[in-house]
Amino acid sequence: MARIERAELVMVDLAPKVVRKDAIQTFVSQETPILTITDADGATGTGYCYTIGTGGGAVMSLLGETLLPALIGREAEEIEAIWRDLLFLTHATAVGAVTSLALAAIDTALWDLRCKRASQPLWRMAGGAQHSVPLYSTEGGWLQLATEALVEDAIAMREQGFSGSKFKVGKPSAAQDRARLTAVREAVGEEYRILTDANQCFSLSEAMRRADMLAELDIGWFEEPLPADDIGAHAALAGRSRVPIAVGESLYSVSQFKDYLQQGACSIVQVDVARVGGITPWLKVAHLAEAYNVSVCPHFLMELHVSLVCAVPNAPILEYIPQLDEITVSRIEIKGGRASPPSAPGIGIDWDWPAIAAMAAGEKRVYTGG
Repeated sequence: MARIERAELVMVDLAPKVVRKDAIQTFVSQETPILTITDADGATGTGYCYTIGTGGGAVMSLLGETLLPALIGREAEEIEAIWRDLLFLTHATAVGAVTSLALAAIDTALWDLRCKRASQPLWRMAGGAQHSVPLYSTEGGWLQLATEALVEDAIAMREQGFSGSKFKVGKPSAAQDRARLTAVREAVGEEYRILTDANQCFSLSEAMRRADMLAELDIGWFEEPLPADDIGAHAALAGRSRVPIAVGESLYSVSQFKDYLQQGACSIVQVDVARVGGITPWLKVAHLAEAYNVSVCPHFLMELHVSLVCAVPNAPILEYIPQLDEITVSRIEIKGGRASPPSAPGIGIDWDWPAIAAMAAGEKRVYTGG
């Protein structure tokens, strides 16, 4: 083992490649803090997190003012102890998005360092359950797109071997959502998976109405139909809906997932490694879901999640949204609509450091504890 001697922190703001609009928001930017830690032997590990829109500055502040000074000098292999100590160091702001995002950047960097020191890729170090995973695409399913565009993209994805596509719902009337989804179903056939995402926009009564409509079209899941903090309403909907209910991108702790699972309030968990606080809690949620015989289909971050879904046995599909192309020189390997995890030691993301320096929002911050 070796103690952490240095931390370097920078943030870039990535503009989405396509217009991304759902029922409650438009994604105008992706503020992405990137953290590199160095241990006493000179080994390095890099982690990151992200926000949709604003909030990156708050994450950077929490990292720089509170968490990184406490990280310097710690044994890098003691990941579980570090995670819990840093959580309780910020106990007044936990559980919450900003704290979880900051913890995720540190925890992911520690796992990257651990895997590199062990000369193992993350997918094998964290479990090694499967060698590849099917993909579904979200990039062609945004709410502002015309029905013809939805159909065209779904057909293109099917021809590439993808298992399915996800479409945003939440039009003013159920009839509008029905027409869009019906057109896609008629174009791609019965075998292709059609998934839907409401981004928390419905009331319970309206979600029940829309769930009935989705069931008629054999929709694979109904994602975030209700506000994420209303577990009781999700339980009521899940108990009635013939379409599986998916939640998780707006949950920020293992315990929040535990509550959903205990109450039967979801059928699919979409735990996001950045929003739950890193790889350490992500794996706990995945194994907790496995104990409930529930699938893990994580939200966003395909470049990192491809390794995690291949580490566990209950992850049947991965969301395809390219996110880091502008600041990396690596790409996930896709063959026949299936993604394979990187085989290189670490988390498998090859960062383009000159591009990061050119796009940095402010100066790089360095912490040494001196």
